[in-house]
Amino acid sequence: MAAEPTDTPQEGASAPAGGTQVIDTREGFGQAVLSALDECAEAGARHLWLCDRDFARWPLGQPAVIEALTRWASSRRQLTVLAAGYDGFAQRFPRWVHWRRQWSHIVQCLAVHEEVADKLPTLLFAPERVAVRLHDGERYRGRVYRETADLVSCRELVEALSQRADESFPVTTLGL
Repeated sequence: MAAEPTDTPQEGASAPAGGTQVIDTREGFGQAVLSALDECAEAGARHLWLCDRDFARWPLGQPAVIEALTRWASSRRQLTVLAAGYDGFAQRFPRWVHWRRQWSHIVQCLAVHEEVADKLPTLLFAPERVAVRLHDGERYRGRVYRETADLVSCRELVEALSQRADESFPVTTLGL
């Protein structure tokens, strides 16, 4: 899976021959996510997918990520979040949860069925633009993809998983 070369690779991410951006540290993953969000905001990407079993490795609590999401969010945009579940999400990412309340009309949170939860990738995907994927979450090893064939594979994966998912993580909860 190849990507466009970057001018200056970030620490933890390198651009070897062929232009594939390699992610090899936690910081590199965070920077790749932020760069992809910035790119999607600038280009006006209409749909974003965020996928992970529990999002424990994601920088969703960082102010820069929230700012990038805010720049991206506007009319006729959609963010789909796929997870195995959302237990502890509000405690880990209070900034993201606050942001989501403001943008609830464009955010859909889905919990995949238990039988496919192990197939959830760690993936940020903007159709026809970019995908950031960790293949080894323990060692923060992954890649940034931009080639059409790679993006089609990502689309097929998230669409298949979303068909085996239900609405989850309501914006507000009503109690007695």
